[in-house]
Amino acid sequence: MTHYDAWPDLDWPAWRETAIGLQLRTQIVGKLRLALTPWLNHSWHVPLYLSARGLTTSAIPLGDRILQADFDFLGDRLVLSASDGGTCEIALAAGSIADFHAAVLAALDELGITAAINPRPSEMPGALPFADDHARRPYDGDAVRRFWRALIQAARIFGEFRTGFLGKASPTHFFWGSFDLASTRFSGRVAPRHPGGLPGLPDAVTCEAYSHEEASIGFWPGSDTYPRAAFYAYAYPAPAGYAAARVAPAEASFDATLGEFILPYDAVRTAADPDAALLAFCRSTYDAAADLGGWDRASLECPPGRPGVPRAV
Repeated sequence: MTHYDAWPDLDWPAWRETAIGLQLRTQIVGKLRLALTPWLNHSWHVPLYLSARGLTTSAIPLGDRILQADFDFLGDRLVLSASDGGTCEIALAAGSIADFHAAVLAALDELGITAAINPRPSEMPGALPFADDHARRPYDGDAVRRFWRALIQAARIFGEFRTGFLGKASPTHFFWGSFDLASTRFSGRVAPRHPGGLPGLPDAVTCEAYSHEEASIGFWPGSDTYPRAAFYAYAYPAPAGYAAARVAPAEASFDATLGEFILPYDAVRTAADPDAALLAFCRSTYDAAADLGGWDRASLECPPGRPGVPRAV
């Protein structure tokens, strides 16, 4: 496999309708996890995770049972499985969000599961409630699989980068609200209260999510406000001088409107060494946040991990 296959082309305008439909579908399933799982700091109880076939909720406790919902992008289906052996499948195909929402509720009923799913999309201002969204939406399975393969590569590099940090850090997880893959490091210090005001996100959620100083990296496939796939990095709170910091590779720059460093996905995909380009972005943006923010780097960091070799202590 060439790196052009591993790092596939992602053309937001070409798959926009499928992407928005997929985001809404992941929100329905993600809200199932939200409804059934106790709150975890920074909303870490709600994301989806990469799997060998797509995205998964991972195990959701249900008393003496477990529920798991898996987006199988290779098989163009959503699979809901319970630990008592019950299984339901829903096709990922062209159709309305209302029909998909109804199919999920019917599958839960068949599995004997009661869950009060929030009926409105999150972080998508103006979006109709799921049950009222009857517009027929396309489903381009090949485009979804290209997106998933890009997530695989991003998660692989984020995971490698994570091995050099000893402090509190998030999993690499997929937030269905903002439709992005994210990984976050924390300084260990409490942050100033976030002012809130993020579109489609309750202030209480925002303030809890940003309760501690952090440096985040992530990847999103594009949106109507930023119609191209990109990697991003930000710090909260952003220390003085952060926006002017020199970061790598050369294609990365600070976007004042977004308040983040942006590295176009195509710059990584077409680089001579995509892994090195993305790692340089991860490291240099973190260096800027940690150095300018006065993080205790000596206590928080370690050499990158190696397979089968315990960290020396």
